Amino acid sequence: MILTDIATALQYYKLSGNIDRIDVTGVEKDSTKVKNGDLFICIKGYRVDGHDFAKQAEANGAVAIIAEKSLDVNIPVIIVSDTTRALAIIANKFYNYPTHNLQLVGVTGTNGKTTVSYLLEQIFRTHQQKTGLIGTIQMKIGDETFPVQNTTPDALELQRVFRKMQDNKVETAIMEVSSHALALGRVHGCEFNIAIFTNLSQDHLDFHSDMGDYLHAKSLLFSQLGGSYDKENPKYAVINADDPSSALLIKSTAQQVLTYGIESDADIRATNIKLDANGCQFNLHIFDEQILITSKLMGRFSVYNLLAAAGGAVCAGVPLTTFKQSIEQISGVNGRFEPVNLGQSYGVIVDYAHTPDSLENVLQTISSFATGKTYVVVGCGGDRDKTKRPLMAKVASDNADLAIITSDNPRSEDPQVIVKDMVTGIEKENYEIILDRKQAIDYAIGLAKGDDIVLIAGKGHETYQILNDKTIDFDDREVAAEAIQKVSKE
Repeated sequence: MILTDIATALQYYKLSGNIDRIDVTGVEKDSTKVKNGDLFICIKGYRVDGHDFAKQAEANGAVAIIAEKSLDVNIPVIIVSDTTRALAIIANKFYNYPTHNLQLVGVTGTNGKTTVSYLLEQIFRTHQQKTGLIGTIQMKIGDETFPVQNTTPDALELQRVFRKMQDNKVETAIMEVSSHALALGRVHGCEFNIAIFTNLSQDHLDFHSDMGDYLHAKSLLFSQLGGSYDKENPKYAVINADDPSSALLIKSTAQQVLTYGIESDADIRATNIKLDANGCQFNLHIFDEQILITSKLMGRFSVYNLLAAAGGAVCAGVPLTTFKQSIEQISGVNGRFEPVNLGQSYGVIVDYAHTPDSLENVLQTISSFATGKTYVVVGCGGDRDKTKRPLMAKVASDNADLAIITSDNPRSEDPQVIVKDMVTGIEKENYEIILDRKQAIDYAIGLAKGDDIVLIAGKGHETYQILNDKTIDFDDREVAAEAIQKVSKE
């Protein structure tokens, strides 16, 4: 693409050098990835400033640079006031606005994003659509999977992926949208058709100044649906009416709102709910329609996730019979209330629960069917929201027979300091501290017998531990399986 054509998308800029007849073959913001013919965009990050690597980008073959100031280079520089915003605009232009002809569903909220996204993926596949998925666990284009670094990639990577989805005939893409992504403008340029809100509870207060700021970030997904109405390309907001945050979110969007809930008089409701160790069953009401839903997903929180998925499906025109058919085929999502079963008498469950609310939901679900003791292995991540640490430990202690406090991605922090923060919230004596996560899991499984349940919380699908300056292989499910085998041999 000719650079002058790309520059027309920016409209307002200063220019140093001549950009006529320059052919751009790629766009990059990482100087180490720049190749001959690339346009390099300088982004100011938390740790490094892309402007400091302009010469490296030039040496690697960049034909021009977009920056927020003049640079000492021998290639043209386009100077803008905000390169992060320019990145989104240019990425859209370069990849030819890929979400304009793609049905894009965004799912945001503290808990449930991954489950709702995977439910929707399966629903649309049952509806005979080719799907794309961007989320915490992985990225998918049809049946092809790719690893991810962030829940929501940056604007450049997103548009690159959406272009690939378009080229591979994807009809509907489902994306988890984090509060970080919304606050940092990573989803600028994404044309969402359906925005879904699951719930809001304490998390990420290391990044957001308070819960109000956290909620405001979430609301951006709904305000960014736009203010116009296009009958050829309608937009919808699907919102959990039982969550106290719903009122603000409903006000934040100009688009049609579809509410769901259990307690409230919502557009989509679940009644006659039955929960047990085999899953859940309920009557699904959508306006004047009603259908019986049976799912292998357990717990009241799973009913909410199913209602959210129903809302997204209805907005996309999926028949209720297709929704029912798809949901009843789904057995679970990786790392979300995932059993580790090697034939032992006791239960072992791995779950991603890493907020006080999600941990409480999972433990209360276990208490609804457990007949023996409940042991929970739980930690808190380092370099993250410290205020939730005592809350996590209190929930674990209050809802289990024994809480085993351990490490969970301590990063640059001393695990002992993290654990010390956690135990300040415990009011009982039913806890033990075992800093080594493997030893903690081994200990919990060694205690279990008969009808007991061991919950290993916090990491779910993750296959690593982040320890100071290194990342090691660590999968709770594999560690638990090894512990079960060891106990059975003994």
